[in-house]
Amino acid sequence: MSYSDTTEIKRKKIRPKVATSPSTQRITCPECTNNKEFLEVSDGVILTTRFIQNTDGSFSQELDDSQVLGQVKFYCGDCGADLTVFHKRFLEMLF
Repeated sequence: MSYSDTTEIKRKKIRPKVATSPSTQRITCPECTNNKEFLEVSDGVILTTRFIQNTDGSFSQELDDSQVLGQVKFYCGDCGADLTVFHKRFLEMLF
């Protein structure tokens, strides 16, 4: 096997792909073929939660707000492969 053949195999292994079916496009991990579980990881997040104290002294959450200041990454939930190239598609399909 020549060097160029080896380079082509490696490129194919890490190339992102979207599996297409007649009714939908599903994101599929090119490393393990997972197409169900994914993780979104955000750096530099500010979480603000507002609480109200009840008459018995307990607290109830009233409002929850978050602000992402850093980079957002998208990972395969099975093998942990970095699938950030699919993050835009993920956001488009998030309902």
